[in-house]
Amino acid sequence: MSAPSPDQPLAPAWLAVPADANALPPAVWPASAERDGDGMLSLGGVAADDLRAAYGTPLYVVDEDDVRAHARRTLAAFRSAAEAHGVQARVYYAGKAFLCTEVVRWVTDEGLAVDVCTGGELAVALAGGAAPERLGFHGNNKSVAELERAVEVGIGSIVLDSAIELERLAAIAERRGVVQPVLVRVNSGVHAETHDFLATAHEDQKFGFTLDEARVVVARIREVPSLRFVGLHCHIGSQIFGVAGFAESAARVVDLHAELLAGGEIPVLNLGGGFGIAYTSVDDPTPIEQLAVGIVDAVARECEVRGIPLPNLAFEPGRSIVGQAGVTLYEVGTTKPVHLGEAGDRLYVSVDGGMSDNARPALYGAEFSARIASRTSDADPALVRVVGRHCESGDIVVDHEYLPADVAPGDLLAVPATGAYCFSLASNYNHVPRPPVVAVRGGKARVIVRGETIDDLLARDPGAATEGEM
Repeated sequence: MSAPSPDQPLAPAWLAVPADANALPPAVWPASAERDGDGMLSLGGVAADDLRAAYGTPLYVVDEDDVRAHARRTLAAFRSAAEAHGVQARVYYAGKAFLCTEVVRWVTDEGLAVDVCTGGELAVALAGGAAPERLGFHGNNKSVAELERAVEVGIGSIVLDSAIELERLAAIAERRGVVQPVLVRVNSGVHAETHDFLATAHEDQKFGFTLDEARVVVARIREVPSLRFVGLHCHIGSQIFGVAGFAESAARVVDLHAELLAGGEIPVLNLGGGFGIAYTSVDDPTPIEQLAVGIVDAVARECEVRGIPLPNLAFEPGRSIVGQAGVTLYEVGTTKPVHLGEAGDRLYVSVDGGMSDNARPALYGAEFSARIASRTSDADPALVRVVGRHCESGDIVVDHEYLPADVAPGDLLAVPATGAYCFSLASNYNHVPRPPVVAVRGGKARVIVRGETIDDLLARDPGAATEGEM
């Protein structure tokens, strides 16, 4: 937990009183975010007030150009870093961050492959026009039906996560008369969320195999005619800043890769994703170009030390592609000042959404930023907590932020960096319909995921009275 600020005991030390509580820190907002002469926020050339009028609130807004730009930049960074060592790099978009058919089209247009982890995500990726051979399939408990469908469509690779899954997939591929390419997910013992890069005791989790188990699994795959082992896969965590964790993990995985080369070629090494983004003005994510060079150089060094060729590399960013491109718009319903004596004062700002459209603060204690979107203000900054409408004290949207003290009912509030893991984790808690997702580009907006209505919720309830019934 963050230490309190000496100036405001309720504020964490990292949160400084802003010189301008209307400013839009560029690292947190889409590149198109700007205010007009009246202080109205616009995204992709569309005014926030026009978005509210057309689609209501809460509303997920995604800047298409921003997603495309991050996809292009990421692909160029890893390709360049790999080509410097004479190999190729493939970048998969991690669909779990946010997936719909339009996003699939955007990222595949920009040259990315797509990573899915359920039958539903597979269906969306295919409906969005993704080539099956450029899809990867993750998951610790893929059903038989999901594996059947993946093999049927000719999926590019399946990441094996258990010995049981290995045998299931081998049988399915044999029945269909195909040879299915597979990777083996391994736990390197590096757990980047805690920056405990040298730890070796993080195998107590549901994903993957230990390095020792992986040797046995790969040997078994190589015995099975219907499977083809193409590489190891390792993912060390999420929201990672810096290269150190990837470098340490690479050393351990390349050790295993080198040993396994004795049994046959291994064309790919997939190092996963987890690249961080800025959620607040103090976050300082590593530029993707620096990450790409640092990670690829680290793998190349490890291969050189062991006297083995550098394999082609693969990466799976999600958050870093869509996170900054997303902004959620809310309308302020009530405000309530709370005086806590010597501890200080806080203004509670209640909005018309909450943990049903952004579960990350409740699940992970994630920090976000906020700004009044419908105007600017000269009022002094006040420490606020933006909260939702749900019957939970933990229903917090933005835990710590400074907004103009005159924030009031009816104001539009914008929360940036919500493009990843907000829609994906959305729920109908308290029977609140999930909001629509709108893409903005070139001064125009369009719905890319339809919002739900109360009628949609009732339609799923067979006990609900139909029209004309009592």
